Amino acid sequence: MDTTENNDVANRNGEIRDVMFDFCGVLLELNYRPCLQGHFPQEIVDTLCAGDDDVYGFFAAEARMDAGEDFAEVIKDYRKQYGDDLATMFSYYIQHYDDALPQMIDGMESLLTDLHGAGYGVWGLTNWSSETFHFAFEKFPQLERLLQGTVVSGVEKMHKPNADIFNLALNRFGLEAAQTVFFDDTQANVDGAKAVGITGTRFHDASTARSELQRLGVKI
Repeated sequence: MDTTENNDVANRNGEIRDVMFDFCGVLLELNYRPCLQGHFPQEIVDTLCAGDDDVYGFFAAEARMDAGEDFAEVIKDYRKQYGDDLATMFSYYIQHYDDALPQMIDGMESLLTDLHGAGYGVWGLTNWSSETFHFAFEKFPQLERLLQGTVVSGVEKMHKPNADIFNLALNRFGLEAAQTVFFDDTQANVDGAKAVGITGTRFHDASTARSELQRLGVKI
């Protein structure tokens, strides 16, 4: 029996009680353009925002911070590899991270509100640097109010899709894997959740997420 079948069996045997969400791409829009446009050469901004290839090393550098490395160490290595101009650009991005979070994903505040109101546990699990995560709750205080707890990879120095961070979230929040649904926009992270017995679901939009939860028996 594969992991998906295991999850389906778990759902038949246990009612869903908790829903856990990734942040960027699920709860929040992450967009480099409003942060960088007008401050750096347009061609570089356009290439970065296309997201097809990490030619400037932004994604790799940010992933190191998400995994728990300090900005001071990451930028030192980044500057050596990419030079002063791009290092200035990456530093600006980190310092103005809130500008790269233009809005919540449409419909997600309503979904969290409905889950919370219906008595379900609502949680966060994100790959995010400990040095920039504060921007999320400062800019969107409704998230801090609606989420009952959040595990941040950069704080814990472990990250999705590895099993350890999922198990930490389950243990910290007192959740049963078979009674928990996790939404992420990255398939590898969905698979990581499934590997520990959580119902992992690829996020597309709020409407589809709501329908998937209803299919799983969540009464919203």
